Amino acid sequence: MSTLPAEALTATAPAPAAPARDEEPAAAPLAPRARLLPALAAVYKAQLSRARVARIPLLFVATFQSVGIMVLMRGVVDGGSEARAVVAGSAVLVVAFVALNLLAQYFGQLRAGGGLDHYATLPVPPAAVVLGAAGAYASFTVPGTVVTAVTGSVLFGLPLGHLWILAAVVPLSGAALSGLGAALGLLAPRQELATLLGQLGMSAALLLGVLPADRLPGPIGWARDLLPSTYGVEALARTFDPHPDWTAVALDLAVCGAVGVVSLAVATWAYRRAAVR
Repeated sequence: MSTLPAEALTATAPAPAAPARDEEPAAAPLAPRARLLPALAAVYKAQLSRARVARIPLLFVATFQSVGIMVLMRGVVDGGSEARAVVAGSAVLVVAFVALNLLAQYFGQLRAGGGLDHYATLPVPPAAVVLGAAGAYASFTVPGTVVTAVTGSVLFGLPLGHLWILAAVVPLSGAALSGLGAALGLLAPRQELATLLGQLGMSAALLLGVLPADRLPGPIGWARDLLPSTYGVEALARTFDPHPDWTAVALDLAVCGAVGVVSLAVATWAYRRAAVR
């Protein structure tokens, strides 16, 4: 058996290649994009905790406004279909105040202040941002809507037995109006214009939702049919009948839900458009 000196082994072994000075280190792979439902839950909780302090006083304003309108209309409307329209319209007006007015202001401020740049850096789908903010703002309308509906029913002598329908009216109307409010805030070129559009939308919900439909002129009645909150108002008003037409109620809620899907899709597109600018 022959042996080789250690120096020979060292000389024959290939030396490791030195890294080139001009080579850059390989970029680390990006984290996978968050799934929709977990991202939606995270955005919803964050928005809910953020808006809890700032928006509760405004919710009291929305509820007080709707109750005041019903007290004012009590001197003009005695009962019947007109009373049902006033109570239903005033209850849904709380949703419109928050979903249209406040959400349009929020997204307009977010766009003007560069807040969209922060969300654009997060690995969350755009739909999660829009749906999370819309859901958080719509959640604040539940107490005010219930208080307004109960107060109006007692004030006008309407039955309280079917107010459970608010469990469907509030989220479906909130989705439709929140999508519209978010789209207005994201598409408005300036923050002041977003605030103006949100207030105009809330005023339209007030005039076209609270006033009885048979008292409106023809062209204004057509505009009422285009307002997303109209179908939530109609669904709630039908439940005040002694024998509600549940087929018509379900149809109104289905239309309200379909409008909500479309409006939230438009708001998501508007978010993508505003985030890349």
